[in-house]
Amino acid sequence: MDMKNALLSEAIGDIAGSVYEFHATKDYTIVDLSRADSVFTDDTVCTFACAEALLLRKDMAKNLWTRCNQHRNSGYGGRFRSWLRSEELIPYNSYGNGSAMRCSSAGWMANTADECIELATATALPTHNHEEGIKGAVATALVIYHLKEGKDKDYIRNHVLAKFYPSWANLSYDEIQRDYSFDESCQGTVAPAIISFLSSKDYSDCLKLAIALGGDADTLAAIAGPMAYAYYREMPNILIENAKKKLPEWMLRVSEEFDKLYNL
Repeated sequence: MDMKNALLSEAIGDIAGSVYEFHATKDYTIVDLSRADSVFTDDTVCTFACAEALLLRKDMAKNLWTRCNQHRNSGYGGRFRSWLRSEELIPYNSYGNGSAMRCSSAGWMANTADECIELATATALPTHNHEEGIKGAVATALVIYHLKEGKDKDYIRNHVLAKFYPSWANLSYDEIQRDYSFDESCQGTVAPAIISFLSSKDYSDCLKLAIALGGDADTLAAIAGPMAYAYYREMPNILIENAKKKLPEWMLRVSEEFDKLYNL
């Protein structure tokens, strides 16, 4: 593949969704992916920290702790903030959607499905060692991996969504969007993000659909964004440049090195 900015596919979704996280909307028509007041959040900090650890073979927990402490005001959840204040780095059995929003590098890097599962699990374990927390990361990364390898949407629905979240497998976007609300668990976030991708027509449409679910907008878009990029193989330049202007130098450096090494 000739694809660049793999890690930015998460950051763009996070940034676009940031302004809707606590001002939820179900109106697709008003979702603006390029608002000036949008920012990167904890989703992107964690994503790049995990990618950097995999890229440079650093200790996952220590790198996640170090990088996130450099961005202390990025909107972390309460238990994660407590973890950041401790130097013991003990996982706290979380099944929150934080494991799913930070694992995209595993899907991009992996050469086999088994390797994808191994890498995704490694990104989850420092904090999200609950079975559902690990499952959320693995399912998300596998979608990216399979799409990167050329599988289609039917394959994702039948072999990932149906396997990991069977109760969601036959639902349409319209069916879930009607009653969907804010949910910070993997169980209530990963499947809706996958369905947003499955229902989309391009990368931007996918982000808008994820945000217009009316839930945890930045995380839904951060999870769905890399799926859409792996499938559609393109993102609008305006969104790429907008993200680059908002991200710190170390993230841009990781993004460039990631693309070079994995030659996507």
